[in-house]
Amino acid sequence: MGRVAELADVSVRTLHHYDEIGLVRPLARTSAGYRAYTAGDVERLREVLAYRRLGFGLREVAQLVGDPTTDAVAHLRRLRGLLVERRDRADAMAAAIDRELETRAKGLKVTPEEQLEMLGARLYDAIGGAYTATRRTEPRIAAQIWAALGDAQTVLNVGAGTGSYEPADRDVTAVEPSAVMRAQRPAGSAPCTAAAAESLPFEDHSFDVAMAVSTVHHWGDPIAGLREMRRVARRVVVLTFDTDEPGWPDRFWLTRDYLPEFAAVLTEFPSLAGMADAIGARAEPVPIPWDCADGLFEAYWRRPGAYLEDHVRRAMSVWTRVGPQAEQRAVRSLGDDLDSGRWADRNSVLADLDAADLGLRLLVA
Repeated sequence: MGRVAELADVSVRTLHHYDEIGLVRPLARTSAGYRAYTAGDVERLREVLAYRRLGFGLREVAQLVGDPTTDAVAHLRRLRGLLVERRDRADAMAAAIDRELETRAKGLKVTPEEQLEMLGARLYDAIGGAYTATRRTEPRIAAQIWAALGDAQTVLNVGAGTGSYEPADRDVTAVEPSAVMRAQRPAGSAPCTAAAAESLPFEDHSFDVAMAVSTVHHWGDPIAGLREMRRVARRVVVLTFDTDEPGWPDRFWLTRDYLPEFAAVLTEFPSLAGMADAIGARAEPVPIPWDCADGLFEAYWRRPGAYLEDHVRRAMSVWTRVGPQAEQRAVRSLGDDLDSGRWADRNSVLADLDAADLGLRLLVA
């Protein structure tokens, strides 16, 4: 027991307590009669300690590890999903702290209500909740995605978010690690499992096709997630973007002229060729219509004033990633150029375009 306590970084008293309440009881005995842990006991202890360190109470932990329908692999996948959600919440809190520091640096007051709102439970709800305001299915992009699904009847939507682009005429199963996003899925939408792309809780070839729409850049390990999609489905369809083209940040005026920090956000993002190779896919360009209904980052390429609206930017993860200083500078510069007419002069060619190729790509395998 002492050796296990040392390895697990807990006290022997803790292990004795777990034994007394029946949470983790070492079943083996040494030749001298001391209690010893079997491999199964250690596995259960690992699960107990992991859930405890995520903040679960002992009664909740007992229910989780005592569930006869959940095996070790399912526990690992559940734990990973909880950790990813915690990471996202921490990122959101860090961004909120940055905004408050910026506000204080300007000598402005932050009210007690704002302080609690920025650091409390409502913070992540507010950030995740912004998606339903501007992020919705764009029919022309959806038509291209659904055509790529072919005759597939069973569809897994990975990183499903609030459910945009899920085809209504197929048997869809959704996967989404964020509880905030899952809670915003409309009534009657596909059943949604809490899991991460890198550890999908499904058997090999469980689905006709696995799809992922504008989500790969949020994954901790995009290549691993793509390979998992390939494992659980016979075919794969992924909407992502291309960073292989030399000078790719310059193809969109917003990143070229106002937000050069965007390129640094994607320094570790895999190449389009690398993602395609991982699943054996071909790449199709996905034009973005000038009146795109889905408020993704490039959606307002012909409607620049939209980027001045806070609720529009809050539904784009890019702004959180670049930080408040870069965001405020970009918004201020864009506003000045719109007022002066410089933006219109510099981008006059866009006025005659109905759609633009800004690097959005559909990988079809």
